[in-house]
Amino acid sequence: MVSTGSWKSQLVEANFLIQSDIMSLRNQISIRILLISFCILVLGGSFAIWQARNAVKEEVDSSINLALQLIKLSLAPAPPAGIKETDWFYRLSALEQTRHLNVQLKTSTGQFIDLTRSNQAIARNDLPPPWFVSLVAGHYPEVEHQVMTLDDQPLTLVIQADPLDEITEVWRETVAFFMTICALIGLSFLAVHLVFNKTLKAIDIIVENLRLIETGEYRKKLPEFATLEYDAIARAINHMTDVLDKTRQQNRALTQHSLRIQEEERQRLSQELHDELGQSLTAIKVMAVTAAHERADTKKITGSITSICDRLMTVVRSMMQQLHPLMLTELGLKATLEDLVSHWKERNPELSFTLQCDDGVDCLDQAVTIQVFRVIQECLTNTIRHAHARRVTITVAIDRESGRLTLLAADDGRGCHIGNVASGFGLLGMQERIKSLGGECEIDSQPGEGMKMIAQIPIS
Repeated sequence: MVSTGSWKSQLVEANFLIQSDIMSLRNQISIRILLISFCILVLGGSFAIWQARNAVKEEVDSSINLALQLIKLSLAPAPPAGIKETDWFYRLSALEQTRHLNVQLKTSTGQFIDLTRSNQAIARNDLPPPWFVSLVAGHYPEVEHQVMTLDDQPLTLVIQADPLDEITEVWRETVAFFMTICALIGLSFLAVHLVFNKTLKAIDIIVENLRLIETGEYRKKLPEFATLEYDAIARAINHMTDVLDKTRQQNRALTQHSLRIQEEERQRLSQELHDELGQSLTAIKVMAVTAAHERADTKKITGSITSICDRLMTVVRSMMQQLHPLMLTELGLKATLEDLVSHWKERNPELSFTLQCDDGVDCLDQAVTIQVFRVIQECLTNTIRHAHARRVTITVAIDRESGRLTLLAADDGRGCHIGNVASGFGLLGMQERIKSLGGECEIDSQPGEGMKMIAQIPIS
């Protein structure tokens, strides 16, 4: 019989492991998403600052070069008539292309004239944080250019980089970039948790079904799931519950059958003891009392007592053979099987028996020996009662290399569909005996092709 206690203990342990794994799975996924998001932000921030630094440098260098080219081209002959140099430089500093520059004039006396207009101060109202400026800003060269005024006074044009406007633009672009990344991370985190909530609901349904299985409710089935993996788990669990329910019913029927056989065996033994031993002993007692008289025929009485005792010995030997064959203990399995086959030959002379048995079977453990004997005994009984066969073959062989005992029982009888007799207690009993020894049993039969039983039993 298959015990369901081990199944229940395993299911309890599985439920606990599943519940603990659900909690740890949620936490682990959340932590991993946060770590990945943090890494994305750090890498994205580093790349954005590096790119912003290069962009600011390229923009400032381009502005300085553009300003120098404009100055060289515009001042080559002379400033336009009616326009002072300082006014021309004011116009130059107000150009969009020179918005990243700080343009100054230095006289021969060393005095600086700042050409920066107030519109730059207005553009600097929305300044980026100092730490961003320090990360993005770099070292920019200071450019000087000598010019001459109309009155031949030397002036020095000093052009310095002023990248604050460009850094402000980069800061705005970086903020927008990071806000987009954070929004995408938030959406990804939300999508993952929505999927996990759906997954955990499916797992809760599976765990609840396992709890019902733990209580012995095998007919409760899991529904179909939209996820392929969970649907495969549900089908496997449903199949397992079907097998468990079928096994439990078989065990219950086999237990009831065993109890009924046990009671019938006890009733039969009690009846035989009453009919045979009881009456015989009463007769012996009466004869013994009769023999005490002087005129009693002692010789006739002793002969009758001897005959009754012989009869009792035959009955007792038959009862002992049915309960447990003493020959199995005294002479071994091979001699017992030969005696069993001889017994059936005498009772069925039209049936041909073939027995092949290794001598090494007599060295098997007693627990294995009695089960093998009972299996072969059941096979012969079923064949003679139901098969209508002409030939029966019994093989008991030991494979030393694999350490297995092979049993083969085959006949050429009428056979049957094996599914029609799968619920028979004889076949079920044989299978349970083989399984109790850790072996495997296979029964094959087709209508008109006889029946064959092959069993493999591990031996030490």
